[in-house]
Amino acid sequence: MTSFSESALERKLSELSNSQQSIQTLSLWLIHHRKHHKLIVQTWQNELHKAKPSRKLTFMYLANDVIQNSKKKGPEFTKEFTNVLVRAFQHVASATDEDTSKRLERIIEIWNERAVYDADYVDQLKRGLHKRSGNDAPPPKKKKVEPVVLLEEEEEEEERSPRDPPEPEELMKALMELEHSASSDAAVREKIANLPPEVQDVSMLEKIQADRDSAEKLSKMVDEACMLLAEYNGRLAAELEDRKHVSRMLKDFVALQKEKLVQSEEMLSEYKSKLAKVTSVRKELKSHLQNLPDLTLLPDVTGGLAPLPSAGDLFSSE
Repeated sequence: MTSFSESALERKLSELSNSQQSIQTLSLWLIHHRKHHKLIVQTWQNELHKAKPSRKLTFMYLANDVIQNSKKKGPEFTKEFTNVLVRAFQHVASATDEDTSKRLERIIEIWNERAVYDADYVDQLKRGLHKRSGNDAPPPKKKKVEPVVLLEEEEEEEERSPRDPPEPEELMKALMELEHSASSDAAVREKIANLPPEVQDVSMLEKIQADRDSAEKLSKMVDEACMLLAEYNGRLAAELEDRKHVSRMLKDFVALQKEKLVQSEEMLSEYKSKLAKVTSVRKELKSHLQNLPDLTLLPDVTGGLAPLPSAGDLFSSE
């Protein structure tokens, strides 16, 4: 993934579009760099105030995606966003129309239903949403967007940068975590498969009655389907990155094992040579020992002879 910096974050926020893929891609990048959560949330708030009214709801959808999908990684974003969300809902509601306010209400409802935040904080968000203020500054001119190719070059550079191979325990843990990934969540897949056709086929809208209650009911169903699919797609995108990460870990681990294999083969060859030399010495030594005479079989050449005189006898005056 692209290395983190405040300028890179501002650039990505300026490039953010209202497409599901754009939101999920940036959300995944933010969660990956969650150790910078304080700077991320503060920058998100600053850029939210600068954004045009038509883009402010997209920022809120981004916050929702980050908050919900980062919970399994840690509570950093869930806690940090509490410092800015009340003012953010108030700001967006003040700068946009009634339809946007309804979508903001739906975000709060989902957080309440899924116990993302407690009831007291949800009430604060609702009050902030309905407290309109005219003190928001007009958005500045749109920042110039740098070419995306720069980000691709950074990713390639990061891919080429050396990495320490993982420990076996770390690799095993990562592989086991993939067993509980989004793609194996049969319950959510079944829920998506059972979505009513009205939320999946535009042509079905012609059959919907024209009364407001039916339209409101359908709108709620569509919003819930969007949130369900957005969340699941976010989980799948996170799984994709996790699998890429595990793939890199495996690649590094295999490279290390191949390197150790070469070292082991060289060491085995070296010690085989040492063994051959020692074996050769042992063989030669055994052959030499076999060719030495047995002293116990030699005749006693000193038998019957007088002992040699001592030094004292030689220099005696007698």
